[in-house]
Amino acid sequence: MGINKVMLLGNLGKDPEVRYTPQQMAICRFSLATGERKKDQSGQWVDHTEWHNIVTFGRTAETCAKFLKKGRQCFVEGRIRTNKWQDKEGKDRYTTEIIADAVQFVGGKGESAGDADYGSEPANDNVLAGIPTADALPKAANGGRGAPASSEPVTFDDDDIPF
Repeated sequence: MGINKVMLLGNLGKDPEVRYTPQQMAICRFSLATGERKKDQSGQWVDHTEWHNIVTFGRTAETCAKFLKKGRQCFVEGRIRTNKWQDKEGKDRYTTEIIADAVQFVGGKGESAGDADYGSEPANDNVLAGIPTADALPKAANGGRGAPASSEPVTFDDDDIPF
């Protein structure tokens, strides 16, 4: 048994493509670019971009198709899968994909390459309306830091130590 775990942080190279199986399960595919910068033998900085083919399924696929657009940054966790197939001439070909278990969208919609709309639902600013801010809470006797001051000293017995 081994470990097949991939974590990638990069930018989409094109808009995701979503298709559905006959059983109506969504399959979303998109390309993700990751990059690195290092010095070559002459001491010049060289950028290298690696392209990854990402595949998601089900609810994750539908969410990716809805919110991801070309240029958007995302974090992908998944596993590597290599498929073998034959081309028209009968030669063996291989395709390596990342099967994504989780995709997290990074940054806001203003940080993408375009002015795409990443959701039609308005922000709910009233969620925290009923929760008081730290400034509204009563100050502790010790200047507002930590637990309230007590006039009794804190003592510990041997039974209070957990080891």
